[in-house]
Amino acid sequence: MLEILSLSAVELGKKIAAGEISSVEATKAYLDAIGKKDKEINAYITVDTEGAIRMAEEADKNIAEKKAAGESLSPLAGVPFAIKDNMCIEGTLTTCASHILDNFVPTYTATAVQKLKDAGAVIIGRTNMDEFAMGSTTETSYFGPTRNPRDMTRVPGGSSGGSAAAVAGLECAAALGSDTGGSIRQPASFCGVTGIKPTYGRVSRYGLIAYGSSLDQIGPLGKNVTDCATVLEAISGYDPKDSTSAGGDKESSGDPRTTDTKFTEALTADVKGMKIGVPRDYFLEGIAPDVKKSVLDAAEVLKGLGAEVEEFDLGMVEYAIPAYYVIACAEASSNLERFDGVKYGYRTKDYTDLHNMYKKTRSEGFGAEVKRRIMLGSFVLSSGYYDAYYVKALRVKALIKQAFDAAFEKYDVILGPVAPTTALKLGDSLSDPIQMYLGDIYTVSVNLAGLPGISLPCGEDSEGLPIGLQLLGQTFDEKKIIRTAYTYEQYRLKNMKLKCDEELGNLKSEGYAETDNQGNASSGREV
Repeated sequence: MLEILSLSAVELGKKIAAGEISSVEATKAYLDAIGKKDKEINAYITVDTEGAIRMAEEADKNIAEKKAAGESLSPLAGVPFAIKDNMCIEGTLTTCASHILDNFVPTYTATAVQKLKDAGAVIIGRTNMDEFAMGSTTETSYFGPTRNPRDMTRVPGGSSGGSAAAVAGLECAAALGSDTGGSIRQPASFCGVTGIKPTYGRVSRYGLIAYGSSLDQIGPLGKNVTDCATVLEAISGYDPKDSTSAGGDKESSGDPRTTDTKFTEALTADVKGMKIGVPRDYFLEGIAPDVKKSVLDAAEVLKGLGAEVEEFDLGMVEYAIPAYYVIACAEASSNLERFDGVKYGYRTKDYTDLHNMYKKTRSEGFGAEVKRRIMLGSFVLSSGYYDAYYVKALRVKALIKQAFDAAFEKYDVILGPVAPTTALKLGDSLSDPIQMYLGDIYTVSVNLAGLPGISLPCGEDSEGLPIGLQLLGQTFDEKKIIRTAYTYEQYRLKNMKLKCDEELGNLKSEGYAETDNQGNASSGREV
């Protein structure tokens, strides 16, 4: 079982395709791991044991039939996935980690999830999240907080903390999350896994329960860059059901990158000739010394591998947080208006009339953070404040996009930290929401500008907590950030292997011996 759990999604897919492991075996291994560990981690809201095994049996059958017919197989066929609980799946409880939707069962499936299913993936459960994706710690969930598998006293990040924790805790091979202001990249950083936030419009939002419609984007979380690129390739593409989906009109778009979704082609360890910009604005006050050092060391690694690395002034960074929260909360107040106890979801049992039912249902159904953002959003959209706050925020959004456009005229990729610190202690952010909001300073501007970004591990702090490296690209330039991330990842893995081999050699010279798969040492003391 340990061998199955340690494999990446793509590695597992290859073994399933080769007949070395069945999808049923892999699915049962992950379900067993969930049963043993998830009571403490709380990465899942719902685990569909019977449904997952049925899907795995069907996957094994389809794989056998395709192999017999000489047909090609998807690299994800038979691989167990987890899905963030804000993406609709027909006939499956979908709660957004909120009391107001704790009995909601959709009648349709999100396009991104359907594409995974079409690729033969097995859906084993729905992961925990901050309520309606509003939070950065996965502590605002109605179903309790998720814990970071790297340190159970820490948060996993948010809002896709359940998906990141499930991958880091070896409770799924890969997962889908959503990113409104860093909700894939930040938990990936905190949990020591990899996550991609695609360009806005790259992946269909149909079936994603909206928080901020102009900011939300579905993306993958995986054990490495290869997994994320492979999953992104499977779920990307134009969807007529989503009016913001890119690539529908190939001729009028004028940009062939909008329809090019062959992201695995970018898995090449080569950054020679690439220009990488490092914003000075990202390394001023507020960033932890260990985070700063690890990220700048990663920049030096890429420089040593042939990239041209240069510091520059990005600008507008200090305005990103207020602009983001004005726009996101305004859109949230509109999007969450539909949850009123009339059509579906939770309804209060004790009410006197329609307006009283609305008031009591929403008061009882929403948590504190969601109420806070609805009220803020309603305020900035109200008469007399719309121009003063919301319109100004939209102007700042346009200026932030212009600042990035100017940077990408000179650089292929922008490099920086994901978050100013490593994973926080459980409970620390809840007592100070403003501090939690400021933790998104390096991620929210990416959503405001609609850019793609990737987070991958680049080191650990003095307490052994993961540090994430963030690479940003121009719109629809996912291939450049994937190529850069893959190059850095391969260098880091090679270095780690050399260190392990050196340490193993030292142990052997001291009389220790390696064990076989059953734990039996051939001679000497056991390593």
